[in-house]
Amino acid sequence: MDDFDPVPPAIGTWYRDITGAVFEVVALDEDDRTVEIQYLDGSLEEIDLDVWTEMPLVMIEPPEDWMGSLDIEREDLGIDPGELPVETWASPIDYIDRAE
Repeated sequence: MDDFDPVPPAIGTWYRDITGAVFEVVALDEDDRTVEIQYLDGSLEEIDLDVWTEMPLVMIEPPEDWMGSLDIEREDLGIDPGELPVETWASPIDYIDRAE
């Protein structure tokens, strides 16, 4: 087997394995030493942390169709998340409690 540097699991991070499977880490259980992942088709898998460290993985950007794993269609959102106008973005300043 080729030498590789283990990639640590991080919730919300996307990975690709040597078979080309793409998945996101959705949970870490430090007590049980497991990593829960979700594939693009929505299926879940729990991996032992010791097995994870032996897996040759590459961190990747979220795929364009990552919402497929959530079983949500774009029409269900009522918006296209990629096309929100800048004017609708909230400013952190709007949430500061202004004491007088």
